[in-house]
Amino acid sequence: MRIVLVGTAYPLRGGIAHYVALLTKKLQERGHSVHVLSFRRQYPSLLFPGKTQQDEGSDLIPVHSEPLLDSINPISWIRAFFWLKKIRPGLLIFKYWMPFFAPCYATVAFLAKSMLGIRILYICDNIVPHEKKPGDRFLTWLGLRFVDAFIVQSDSVLDDLLRLRPDAPYRKVHHPVYEIFPDALPKKKAREALALRDERIMLYFGYIRGYKGLDYLIEAMPRVLKEYPVRLLVCGEFYEGREQTLRRIQELQLEKFVTVFDRFIPNEEVGLYFCASDLVVLPYVSATQSGIVQVAYHYDRPVVATAVGGLPEVVPHGKCGYVVPPQNPQALADAIVRFYTEKKEKTFAKNVHIEKQKYSWDRMTEAIEGLVR
Repeated sequence: MRIVLVGTAYPLRGGIAHYVALLTKKLQERGHSVHVLSFRRQYPSLLFPGKTQQDEGSDLIPVHSEPLLDSINPISWIRAFFWLKKIRPGLLIFKYWMPFFAPCYATVAFLAKSMLGIRILYICDNIVPHEKKPGDRFLTWLGLRFVDAFIVQSDSVLDDLLRLRPDAPYRKVHHPVYEIFPDALPKKKAREALALRDERIMLYFGYIRGYKGLDYLIEAMPRVLKEYPVRLLVCGEFYEGREQTLRRIQELQLEKFVTVFDRFIPNEEVGLYFCASDLVVLPYVSATQSGIVQVAYHYDRPVVATAVGGLPEVVPHGKCGYVVPPQNPQALADAIVRFYTEKKEKTFAKNVHIEKQKYSWDRMTEAIEGLVR
C-alpha cells in the first residue's frame, strides 16, 4: 500500500519526529511504500517557548520527507494537496497531538478525502490538550471532522475521542517503545561519561512545563534525602518556570543533590542519562501517555509515575515501578525510598524487559493494516 505519514520529521526535533521515523521504517519493512509529509514551519517563533525547533543532534533513522506544510499558512496546505495528488496514496496517516494543527490537518484531510478518495487515519497522542486555551473545543471538533479511523494509545484518550466522536472506528494500541536511541551502556561507563560518582541516581527527563510536575519532585527531595543520599538529574529545556524551580532548589538547599541540564538533549546523548540512572521519575500533574516511559523501557529502567491519564496502564504498580497520586510530594518520596530500601532495581528491570514486549511496533503496524481492511 502507498501511505503518506503527516507529522514532524528531522531536522525538526522531538518525540513526534522520532515516532514518525520509526513508524516509517516499520511500515516499509512490512512492504508498504511510505512517504513523509512534514513541516517547514511547525510553530511561529512567537508561540514556541523553547530555544530552537531544530534538532541539533544526529539523524538516527534517516527518513526522506517533504517539508511542505506551514502550520499557519493556508497556501502551504493547498500545495500539500497537489503534492498528494501526484503521489496518490491509498492512506493518509496524521500524527495528531494538539488542536493548534487542526485547521491545517482538517484542510488537507478534507481535500484528500473528498477530491482524491484517500482514506484518513489519525494516530492520537491527545484529543484534549494538557493546557486548555480558548477555542480548543471547536478546533478539536474541526480536527476530527474528516477522519475515517483512529488509533488511540490509552484509555483516557479513547474516552475523550468517544465523547466527541461516539461512532468513531478505532483501535487501541499502546505507545510503542522508542527503539531509535543508541544501545544501552553499562551504568558505570555512563556515569563516567557524565562525570557522576553518586551511588544512587534518579532521572527526570523531558521539557519542563507546569503539567509535568517537576516542582512536586523537587519538594519530595528533602524527604528522600532523610533516608538516602540520592542525586536527581533534571534533563530538559525549561519551557516555563525556570527561575521559580532554580530558586526553590536553593531554598531547600538541594544544590548538591539536584543537577539541572537546562537544554534539549541531543539524540546520541539520551542513552547516557537513562543508563546512568537507577530510576526514572514522572511526577506529572496531567498526562495521556508519555513517550518518556517508552524511552525508559528501551533501556530497561524502572519508573515511578503518577496516576494520571494512561500512565498506570503502562507502569504496573509493584512490578515495573510504582504509581502514586499526583501533586503529592510525600507519596513520591515514599515510593523512591521504598525502591532503594527494598532494593528493587534488578527485579523491576527484569520485569520491564518482559513488559516492554507488549509495546512493539508490529502491534502498531498490524493495527493500522487492520483498520484499513
